[in-house]
Formats: sequence, C-alpha cells, structure tokens
Amino acid sequence: MAIDIKKECEKAREELAETEKLLSQGNSSDMEELSKKHYRLSSIVAQYDEYVSLTAQIEENKKLIASGAEAELVELASAEIEQAEKKASELYSKIKLAFLPQDKNDSKNIFLEIRAGVGGEESALFAGELMRAYSKFAQSLGFSAEIQDISASGLKGIKTAVLYIKGQGAYSWFKYEAGVHRVQRVPQTEASGRVHTSTVTVAVLPEMDEIEIKINPAELKIDTYRAGGAGGQNVNKVETAVRITHIPTGIVVQCQQERSQGQNRMRAMQLLMARLGDLSRETQEKEFSGERKKQVGTGDRSEKIRTYNFPQSRVTDHRAGLSWHNINEIMEGELKTLFEELRLKLSREDEN
Repeated sequence: MAIDIKKECEKAREELAETEKLLSQGNSSDMEELSKKHYRLSSIVAQYDEYVSLTAQIEENKKLIASGAEAELVELASAEIEQAEKKASELYSKIKLAFLPQDKNDSKNIFLEIRAGVGGEESALFAGELMRAYSKFAQSLGFSAEIQDISASGLKGIKTAVLYIKGQGAYSWFKYEAGVHRVQRVPQTEASGRVHTSTVTVAVLPEMDEIEIKINPAELKIDTYRAGGAGGQNVNKVETAVRITHIPTGIVVQCQQERSQGQNRMRAMQLLMARLGDLSRETQEKEFSGERKKQVGTGDRSEKIRTYNFPQSRVTDHRAGLSWHNINEIMEGELKTLFEELRLKLSREDEN
C-alpha cells in the first residue's frame, strides 16, 4: 500500500507536539524512549516542511518561466528548479524511509559477520573488499566501524571477520545484507582470463543488552591467548585476546583487536549476547540450527541474495529484482542508493 506522505507527516506533527508536552512535564517513566521518539519525529517534520517549501519554490519558478519573463530570469529560474527538484527528491526518499514498518531492533548497533564461502582465495579477497565497503559506508553515515575479530588469508583477503558497527539505526541500514553474496570476475590468480564465480556469506546481528539477554556465568568457558593482529607491541607478548564458549549452545566468540584483555572480554560478551539474542527469537536450539543458517546459508552459489558481476559492472539483488550499474562505486562504499531502494522494496514485502 502506498504511503500518504502528507497524511503521515501531519500525524507526526501531532505526535511531536504531544511528545514535547510529555518531555516538558518530566515525569515519564521512560524519558530515554521519549527523547528518541522526539528526535525521530522532529527530523521527519523538519524534512517535510523543507520538502513543502521546495515544491512551492519549484511551482513559483515554473509560473515565472510560463509568464514569458526575460531570458536571464528564465535561465536563473530553470537552474533553481533543477537544484530544488534534486533536493526535494532526496527529502522525499528520506521521508518515505522514515515511515517504513519498524523492526524492534532497527535502532540498534550491530555485529556484521563476513565469511569467505565457495571459491578459495578469490572468495577471501572479495570478503575483504566487502568488509571495507561496509566500513566506508558506515563511516559515511557517521557510524563507527571497528574490527572485532579477523582471520586473514594469504593474499590480503579474509577468511572470517566480525565488524562492530555503532550508530543510531545501524541495524535498519544493514539488516538486508544477511545472506550469500556471489561475485563473478577474473581472479587476480587467474592467468587465462576466465571469469570465476565465488561466494561470501554475511550475517547481521543486532546488539543486545543485559536486560534482554541473561547469561549464567557458570555456563561460560573463557580462554585467553596471545593476539596476532594489530594493537601495538603489547598484544603479541601478553594474553590479551579472549575466547568465550557458551556451553549450552556451543557458540564460540572471540575478540583480539583491543589493546587490553578487559576490553576484548567486554566486546566478546557483547557479541555473545547478540548471537544468543538471534537464537532466542524462537528457541535457542531451533534458531541455531534453522534461522541463523537461513541467514547465511551454506555458502553455495545457488543460495545467492545478490550477484556482483564485474565484467558487466552490475550488481543485482535477486530478492528485490533490482540492478545497479556502478559496481566500482558500490565497492568503494557508495551504498546509500542501493540500501535505500532495498529498504523501500523489501520492507513492504516483509509487511505483507
């Protein structure tokens, strides 16, 4: 069903006034949630007011052109129309995204797991490129993107990596990245110039807090070891890396990127809570064997959610039936258009 932008924005304006009233009274039991709601609604209302102002400006300039004004004025009005239409289109897209169905995890930080799948070293190389693209895009949104754990391959690729992406709404941006990503290109290691097909799997886990997920310390096995990654001279001499095993489920998490054992332990516990939260959506056992496997698949080429075809400079998302023909820009982290179009298409399908 199409979104009535005007109607929804006027409702948002009414909600904003009510929220401001509650905040001013200062006696609500959940001021933090009210503040988040106020921020969201005020952003929507401000964007809508600017959109209305721009559409009025466009109409005025069109009338000026139609009135037979001097050539210099017509040229100026035409330039203003072009700029205003571009800005209005961007605002309209942002407003539509704001009214998409909300997932309870949309506002949360995430752990993004990237794993090389089918294709050997070429798969590992693409996994590294995908990780860098995600990191750049997260940073362009004002989010932080930190490597929590990484296992490198021989040719500057990665076998596995976990990114911790922190920022308001991180899950809402990245949630549709979960699944098998297929790449078609001539590998660096290919002498004959043949196109190869490889895969990378991605899982997106919203961060959970201790209120949502209770962990019994007696059910944890915690090991420390010497880190092998970056972090200064200290990491290779002292056991700063931490590995935590959740005995009931067999889930193993680890972190070695922080400088101290305490920091690594805290971040590993956050990842463990995220994974347990993923499992508990139905039951831990069923989610572990079913739903999470549904996210990442087996890595087989036939399970793809998206194809990156380098010879054709094309990226195709098979769930949405959408394609983009700027693969180099996308791999440099220019993912905003792709993500916005996916969110508009797939969130409506989820609602149905």
